[in-house]
Amino acid sequence: MEKETIRIKYHSDEIERLTYIDGKSDWIDLRAAEEVTLAKGEFRLISLGVSMQLPQGYEAVIVPRSSTYKNFGLIQTNHMGVVDESYCGDGDVWRMPALAVRDTTIHVNDRICQFRIQKHQPVICFEETECLGNEERGGFGSTGRN
Repeated sequence: MEKETIRIKYHSDEIERLTYIDGKSDWIDLRAAEEVTLAKGEFRLISLGVSMQLPQGYEAVIVPRSSTYKNFGLIQTNHMGVVDESYCGDGDVWRMPALAVRDTTIHVNDRICQFRIQKHQPVICFEETECLGNEERGGFGSTGRN
């Protein structure tokens, strides 16, 4: 498998360095780079302490870890962040837009979200049709049940 290189600048000596664990998951954990205390209902852009230069033609998708809501009572307000390769300056620090649903404290190095990179969508065109000609699955949200 071909490896891609991501240049990374750390803005904190306190956070652990990012690691890619081959064979476990292709999602990479991101950590809080600052101590944050939030009251229920408060919003904060939490610094993740890194800036990156992604490979040309790629973008990063940032989502909460599955345990973030349970452990910290945080919701990522945009539900999924997308960082394209043009956001690559020294001061382009990655952040998590977080809303607290309960009083909470996030410590430096707490793993609060994760990311992976993906290639940009190819150029597409839409072809209008009266019938797609495929079997129906039951509509959105049905999981195939009638």
